Amino acid sequence: MVFAAGLGSRLKPFTDQHPKALAVVNGKTLLQRNIEYLQQYGIENVIVNVHHFAEQIVDTIEKNKGWGTAITISDETDAVLETGGGLKKAAWYFEGVNDFVVMNVDILTDMDLSAMMRQHQHNKPLSTLAVSERNTSRYFLFDEKNNLCGWRNIKTGEEKIVRATDTVLQKAFSGIHVINTQLLQLIKQQGKFSMVDVYLSLAGENIISSYDHTGAKLVDVGKPESILTAETIFL
Repeated sequence: MVFAAGLGSRLKPFTDQHPKALAVVNGKTLLQRNIEYLQQYGIENVIVNVHHFAEQIVDTIEKNKGWGTAITISDETDAVLETGGGLKKAAWYFEGVNDFVVMNVDILTDMDLSAMMRQHQHNKPLSTLAVSERNTSRYFLFDEKNNLCGWRNIKTGEEKIVRATDTVLQKAFSGIHVINTQLLQLIKQQGKFSMVDVYLSLAGENIISSYDHTGAKLVDVGKPESILTAETIFL
């Protein structure tokens, strides 16, 4: 699943007239780049959630025949549901599979997704989160066994600990998940909510793990200046 329903407020003025999924980096939209990224790892069936200028995304997918991928639309035009609500609405799509990949449309990376999937399938957590050691304002917290134990906002000082631990390692989340479908049955939240809320509500009694890809290229294309950065890295 590719999360593409966000308002893209940080990408104004572009997002005053377009969805952030269609922001262009060296001639290719973010959506096309991530569809092609997933194709590299054999993923050719994708559901994309849409809300902000949804018709532009649908038209682009249709004109390009999904860039060779079978793309299904999860329509959130009535109300944006955030990442957790968006996944819950699209849960039907994953019936009959054991694990699936989710990523934010505004993340560009050359991370080895196959290595992340192998780790997930070997360790069998409820979910594996792509993380790295980089500076940001919000972090997931992990214990010495690589289990999610909390969340921290270093700007506000807010911290949530959901699993007792003596050792806390903070890692920046990269917006890519490998999820076991059992998680979908455990989501209790309703309406509009974040996957961060889902993970923190489940991590006390379930294993949510991390895959550290520190050293891989990664750009969060959330602001106009980050498009310029991305264009120097992703040709």
